[in-house]
Amino acid sequence: MAQKNLPSHARVVIVGGGVMGVGLAYHLGHEGWGDDVVLLEKAELTSGSTWHAAGQITHSTSSFSLGKCVDYNIDLYSGALERETGQPVTWHGCGSFRLAYTDDEMDWLRHTLSVGQSLGFNIDLVDPSFVATKHPFYNLEGVQGALYTPDDGHVDPTNVTMSMAAGARAKGVQIFRHTRATNITQAASGEWIVETERGTITCEHVVNAGGTYARQMGEWSGLQLPMTSMTHHYFVTEPVPEFADLDRELPVIRDNKKVSGYIRMEQQRGLIGIYEKENPNSVWHDACPWDYENWLFEPDYDRVMPWLEESLNRMPIFADLGITREVHGAISHPPDGNPLIGPAPGVRNYWCCCGTQIGIGWGPGLTRELARWMVHGAADISMSGYDPRRFGAYATKDWQIIKAREDYCLRHEIPFPHFNRLAGRPVKPSPLYDRLHAKGAVFEEVFGHERPRWFAKGGVAQLDHYGFGRTDTHDMVAAECKAVREAAGLMDISAFTKIEITGPDAEPLLDYLCANRLPQKIGGIGLTHMLNRAGRIELECTVVKLAADRYYLVCAAFFEQRLLDHIATHQGNHQIQAINRSNDWCALTLNGPRSRDILAACTDAPLDNAHFKWLTAQQITIAGHAVWAFRMSYSGELGWELHMPRDATVAVYDALFTAGAPHGLTDFGSFAMNALRMEKAFKGASELTNEVTLAEADVLRFARIDKDYLGKDKTLNADTRRWTCAYLEITPDGVHDGHGGEAVVLNNQVVGATASVAYGPTVNKILAFAYLTPAAANPGTELDVMIAGHPRAARVLAEPAYDPMSTLPRTDATPKAAE
Repeated sequence: MAQKNLPSHARVVIVGGGVMGVGLAYHLGHEGWGDDVVLLEKAELTSGSTWHAAGQITHSTSSFSLGKCVDYNIDLYSGALERETGQPVTWHGCGSFRLAYTDDEMDWLRHTLSVGQSLGFNIDLVDPSFVATKHPFYNLEGVQGALYTPDDGHVDPTNVTMSMAAGARAKGVQIFRHTRATNITQAASGEWIVETERGTITCEHVVNAGGTYARQMGEWSGLQLPMTSMTHHYFVTEPVPEFADLDRELPVIRDNKKVSGYIRMEQQRGLIGIYEKENPNSVWHDACPWDYENWLFEPDYDRVMPWLEESLNRMPIFADLGITREVHGAISHPPDGNPLIGPAPGVRNYWCCCGTQIGIGWGPGLTRELARWMVHGAADISMSGYDPRRFGAYATKDWQIIKAREDYCLRHEIPFPHFNRLAGRPVKPSPLYDRLHAKGAVFEEVFGHERPRWFAKGGVAQLDHYGFGRTDTHDMVAAECKAVREAAGLMDISAFTKIEITGPDAEPLLDYLCANRLPQKIGGIGLTHMLNRAGRIELECTVVKLAADRYYLVCAAFFEQRLLDHIATHQGNHQIQAINRSNDWCALTLNGPRSRDILAACTDAPLDNAHFKWLTAQQITIAGHAVWAFRMSYSGELGWELHMPRDATVAVYDALFTAGAPHGLTDFGSFAMNALRMEKAFKGASELTNEVTLAEADVLRFARIDKDYLGKDKTLNADTRRWTCAYLEITPDGVHDGHGGEAVVLNNQVVGATASVAYGPTVNKILAFAYLTPAAANPGTELDVMIAGHPRAARVLAEPAYDPMSTLPRTDATPKAAE
């Protein structure tokens, strides 16, 4: 039957008809936009990467946000979608096990168990004898335990996609097959022009759901969308005689250590999927061929043979069987493994719905959140880990390939807390990189920048020490905290986003974007939050008034493009200029009771309270260089942030360390800063997300009611508060401190989950922020937090564990040195 003609206009055009594009069409229909959505597919739906997916999905994830997605997806696949559309999805609810052979793997499973409990999953940690009762054919030699998730399963990828397509059409979405897009450009009006082989469509929103084509499609519009196609194998055996008499389907087995993949039944056959840990294969570095449809590569047995052989050892009933089907297909891998879901950088209303290596497992949940973001202005889960703007111009094509290969090899490794991906680095080292490395710094990458995490001393190896419990890093970080609390510490914070806003309309624009009052006096400093139209937190930033028409904004490194886009989106007719200083300027933070003495030895500027007040800024001279000094401190101590042109950084650092030697000045890193801010109950990016309003984050004290600003009405509506960010102290056990996402329990009922957790060495307590039901968040409430598989006593605090009156940052008298 001939397809109808393309419409000339639509509100949304989605390009790509795999599980991601169709999933978004389905959810936009459910959010009320269906009658004005068009989806274009160059061939048949699912003919890209979707059709050859193995189709498994599991609740055993330690990601809180992805956990919400997979739970929704399993509910959708296991009945909700078929009931809605009448289209079969072929769901196999067989359950699954994730095996552990080592103590580290067991710790990972215990943490994942707590995350699952916080989300209400049907999940349990079981011993090998239990696994054997459910899966009698698997060789469990060396297995210590397993996570059992009985609601898991697998589904037919094509059937799922077709069922969602039926649901989308029922909501008014128009789907055009065999309609290849050939170009996407933006008109002067801001609308998007999508050229196809069958005509042109003009739209308000365009969505790149191009799968393995997504990167080259982005190039049509001048966009760099970081992802690389990697090839993955799975194999299907001959019929397995032992399966013939089973009265139920065996659970899926996920075996990271021995198989580096998964094993399950495929009807009466066996299916083995492998993610090799050496020599992964990337393809189509320049462009994916346009005739790529239902395409598979020849199998490369040499590449996967060690793991394939071990899979036969683990499933001996497969050993004498032949392989009847070899599936070796391409899948998109972004540099960090997370998909690109959200706005493209630097443009308006171009949305990414791509880079998803596990489309069946993650897709519908993520596309539901993208639909909510597009329609309502915010998603209902934290999207910072998926926002395409988390990468910058540093993410070149060569770098993308290096990182994608690294990510592929890590697909079935333990996701340790703070795991440091080292390939392709350093990209953007600060001028202090070599100096700090020589002094023992272990770095992390944030938006391309190299930032010191901690400093190795006393024979501790200068490398990452991984574990879910305390490692050798613990004592190093505690020593850095002690130095800051008792003397002084200096940290390279050059990774911060640094944006200068100038022009006659700088003040009115920022006043509209900021919930807090802007600093009124030149040299004033304010902490504020910018909101989206849904009244939820877009980002937190520090605003410094450098002149009457000049402001300096500082926020987290990975919000650089997000801040620039937020300003550009709402600029309208305001006459301003946004200057990105993030790479051209560097910054140091000097903190601790001796910081005034150290800084005074480096500058002629008076630093007492009368001349340099708390939360004010001045331009001072250090080592012959003009430096902006901001009297503020994220550690809760007396301190200054020092911002300067890049070429001044080394001289300023050296001058401070020369002056600081008699006072015990010490380098410190982000791990210590995190512990210090937790002791002071200062919230960070893990708490201040797009999921929550200012009221829910318990930061309404930074919002004004006597002025208008974006999102005001919705963020101040306390009647809609779903949860409250509470500050907890947790009893330490000396081994496991927690990592975020842990279940919080009151009277044997889960009432929330932790967002951030850190041990506070100054107060000898584990401290946490947790989002709880409002009734459970009252100060003094006694709770339990599930850490490492066990409940730990906790209590909601009413004030910071350290310096609750915040007198130390404002102090005017430097204490005398100890005798």
